[in-house]
Amino acid sequence: MLVLLQTGCALPPLKGRSQTQAFTQEQTAMTRLGGAVAGQTTNHPGLSGIVPLENPLDAFVARALLAEASDTSLDVQYYIWRDDITGKLLLYSLYRAAERGVRVRLLLDDNGIAGMDDSLVALNHHDNVEVRLFNPFVIRSSRVLGYLTDFGRLNHRMHNKSFTADNQATIIGGRNIADEYFGVGSGALFSDLDVLAIGPVVDRVSQDFDRYWASESSYPADRLLSAAGDGDLDELETSLAAVEQNAEARRFVAALHNSDFLKALLDGEVSFVWAPVEMVSDDPAKAQGLEEEQGLMSQQLALALGEPQKTVTLVSPYFVPGNLGVELFRDLENAGVEVRILTNSLEANDVALVHSGYAKYREALLEAGVELFELRKFRSENEDERDSSGGIVGSSAASLHAKTFAVDGETLFVGSFNFDPRSANLNTELGFLIRSPELANALESAFPGQVRLAAYEVILDEEGELRWLEFNGAETVEHRHEPNIGPFKRALVYLFSLLPVEPLL
Repeated sequence: MLVLLQTGCALPPLKGRSQTQAFTQEQTAMTRLGGAVAGQTTNHPGLSGIVPLENPLDAFVARALLAEASDTSLDVQYYIWRDDITGKLLLYSLYRAAERGVRVRLLLDDNGIAGMDDSLVALNHHDNVEVRLFNPFVIRSSRVLGYLTDFGRLNHRMHNKSFTADNQATIIGGRNIADEYFGVGSGALFSDLDVLAIGPVVDRVSQDFDRYWASESSYPADRLLSAAGDGDLDELETSLAAVEQNAEARRFVAALHNSDFLKALLDGEVSFVWAPVEMVSDDPAKAQGLEEEQGLMSQQLALALGEPQKTVTLVSPYFVPGNLGVELFRDLENAGVEVRILTNSLEANDVALVHSGYAKYREALLEAGVELFELRKFRSENEDERDSSGGIVGSSAASLHAKTFAVDGETLFVGSFNFDPRSANLNTELGFLIRSPELANALESAFPGQVRLAAYEVILDEEGELRWLEFNGAETVEHRHEPNIGPFKRALVYLFSLLPVEPLL
């Protein structure tokens, strides 16, 4: 059976695959976005304009309205795209752009698109759309079989996230395209962070997209999925349009209609923070295990940041520092650098296995002098509270998903990179290093107040035992075990920590 599976799981050839590149910023200078951006970039030569997108509804609206504003091209790259309300609404925005004559290139990691095959093959049938799947599974019905026969290849994933219109404006950050990233539903929602950018860094994102689009891991969807029928595209358009009538979707449709973001952007009235911005990303060859160590994004970040002098404030939902990471933070503390880290508590973490990889390093981190905080899971069902959430810690039912850090009050990183072995060694990643005291200080100054309200502070007591401090107004509650977690799950996490799987986390 294994021999048959292996012989039947060969990837299709790439010969004859179309070759396209991003339009240059000169070619799109006369588009609506090009005209709106030109006056601002001229006044800030060499700098890029940045707007943080903390609120989930704002993050959705910004993407949808960029699609609406596009005149020539949309280059869209994501790790996860769900077949849910926000996924369908944004897919519909791509379809409508294609109907206006906009060229749409959609590059998706094949591990995060469960249930999307029919929609993607239909969309790919549009004359102005091309869909490619990164590092794909040949067997579509069962991904498990693919992992059994080709684990070494399929264990590498494209974790990059970008949404670029006309090579004039882009959104990058931590959010995938799914309801939980945009505040929809009653389950655990993700607190996340993106940035909208204009200026020269957008062209670097487009060049990087081209690098992934043309890589040996990007396969045209029609070579892997069943062929679309003549009526499939019409059926897709009908089904996507119908989503707007969903009660939950109406919030997003209303937000789009009521938003003045697009008008403000096209009128040059959006307040950007102007700063030198460096794009850092992995070579797509990393997905094939071919990237040199010095080219890894983790190495690029280390070189670009140099040696911190005063402060490091790190936010990472999946945090597995390993022994080398602990040594790094210990050396920083010994050099007089204040290190503060926020990650998910076990109750807020959506991947208990990853938490087990982090938990065994807590004591060593605290002994090194690191200030350690774990996000609490809030259970309010207040819809308005969810919608108005902002900041890195979000609000109700939040699980941390933002990946950001600030160094010395001078530099801010925003992107897809988690501080764990998977981001460092297996998945490809993308992010911005923003040399902006204004934005770096915004994170550092907001950290103490926001975190005290929304997270447990983890400490060692006089006997060297772990304790979790929960601050509720004037009251401080001390927990002796992982808060709001029963003994069975605590035992399970401990057993997970004994497994030799840390390099995969």
